Amino acid sequence: MMTIREILKRLSKWKLPRPPGWLTALLWWLLLAFVALWAGLYFKHPDFLFLRVFEMPLMLMLAAIAIWSAWRVRKIAVGLSRRRESGLRLVVGMLLALLVIGQEGWYQWQKYQILREGAALSRIGQRFVVGFWNFDDVKPLAERGLIGGIYITRRNLEGETAASLKNRIAELQGLRVKAGLPPLFVMADQEGGKVSHMSPLIERIPPLSSLLSDGTENLELRAQAYGEQQGRALAELGINMNLAPVVDLKIESTEQWTDRHTLIGQRAIASDPWIVASIAIAYGKGLLASSVQPTAKHFPGLGRVKADTHLGRASLTLDPVEQAADWLPFREVTARTGAAMMLAHVRLPDLDPDRPVSLSRVIVQEVLRKEDGEGWNFQGLLITDDLNMGAVYNDGIGQAATAALDAGVDLILISYDPDQYYRALYTAWKAWQRGSINADRESGSANRIIRYWQQRQEGSGRI
Repeated sequence: MMTIREILKRLSKWKLPRPPGWLTALLWWLLLAFVALWAGLYFKHPDFLFLRVFEMPLMLMLAAIAIWSAWRVRKIAVGLSRRRESGLRLVVGMLLALLVIGQEGWYQWQKYQILREGAALSRIGQRFVVGFWNFDDVKPLAERGLIGGIYITRRNLEGETAASLKNRIAELQGLRVKAGLPPLFVMADQEGGKVSHMSPLIERIPPLSSLLSDGTENLELRAQAYGEQQGRALAELGINMNLAPVVDLKIESTEQWTDRHTLIGQRAIASDPWIVASIAIAYGKGLLASSVQPTAKHFPGLGRVKADTHLGRASLTLDPVEQAADWLPFREVTARTGAAMMLAHVRLPDLDPDRPVSLSRVIVQEVLRKEDGEGWNFQGLLITDDLNMGAVYNDGIGQAATAALDAGVDLILISYDPDQYYRALYTAWKAWQRGSINADRESGSANRIIRYWQQRQEGSGRI
C-alpha cells in the first residue's frame, strides 16, 4: 500500500495537457467580452461616480484599442486560430463601444426630454430632492419646477464662504418666487459627530449621544440647546430641513465588518427608546426654533440591521417587543415635533415581502398613514433615503422612484449621484402618463407638501 508521501510524489510528476493556443485565446477573449458587457451595462453607475469625468473617454479608448488590435491581428493572421482571435477582439471592441454609446445616448435623450417638456413634468418633478455638482446645474430645474428641493453636502462647499453659499441658495429661492412656485426644500445632513456634511462652514460638534456623557441632569434642556445651535447655523445659510435626528436604537451587537457606510452604532443616541425619544424631541424643538424642519430617521430603525443598505438588500424580522421599542422614538418624535420621517431601504418581510419600506405601499398606507386604531395616522412628510443606495438602485432607480410615488411617499431623495435624477424622473414621468402611479395617493402627497409650505408661511414651523 502506497504511503501519502508516495502518492504526492506521483501526483507531482503528472502534467496536465496544455490547451491549444486557439482555445486559450478563445477563453481569454470570452472573458474580456464578459467584462466589456458588464462595464457597458454598468456605465454611469453610482459605484463608479469617482470615474464619471473619465468614464466615457476611457471606455471608448478601450473599445478603440480592441478594434485596432483586431485589425492588426487580422492583417498578419496565419491560420484559423489567429483569424478567430481577430474576430473575438473585434466583437469585444464593438460590443463595448455600442453599449457605452447606447447608454450615453439614452441618458442624454432622457435629460433632453425632461428639460424640453418642462412644465409637463413639474407635477412629478416637484417631488424630487436632488444633489448636484454646482448651482448652475440646478438653476433651470428649480426655475421650471422640475425639482422640489436640493440636497447640499461637502462637494457644494468647495470654494464657498458662508456668505456666498447663502447668496446662492437665496438666488434659487428667488427664482422660485418669480416662477410662482413653492420654496425649495433645502436639505443637509448635519447630525453632529461623524455625519457633519456642512462642516467646516458650520462648526462640527460631537454627536447627540455625547450629551449622555454628562449624565441625565437637564438632559432635555441641553438637547434643545444643541438643536438651537445647529438650527441657527443651518438657517443662517438658508437650509430649511435637516436630515436629523437619528432615532435608530444603538444595538452594538449588530455591527458587522461589511457595514462600511451606515454605522448606526456610531450615530445612534442610545439603546433605551425613551431616552432616544426625549433627546430627539428636545433636539427637534431646538431646530424648529429657527424654522429648520427636523427629520426622524431611518424608519423602521436600522439598529438591528446587519447588512449595509448602501451596498445591497437588507431584511429585518422583529418580534412584537423589539418592534415596539424600535418604533417608539419615531412615533413620539413625529407626534411631538411634527418631524418628517425618512424611510430606510430595509425590508420587513412579515409586513411586505416584496418591497423595502421606502417603496412599500403596504407599510406607508396600512401602517403609517392609516387613520383607524391599526395605523399611526401619520400625516407628516415622508422622504426616502437616497435612491442611489444599492438596496434599491440595483433593481432600477426609475422603478424605485415610481414605486415610492405610487406608495404615497412625499419626497424622493437622489443625493449621492446627481446624474441619476434624470433617469429616475423620466421613468416616473412615463409611469405617471401610463397610469402606473395611483392618482389618489399622488394627489394626497402633493397636497401634503402644499399644506406644509402654507403652514410654514403662517409661522407655525410645523407640518
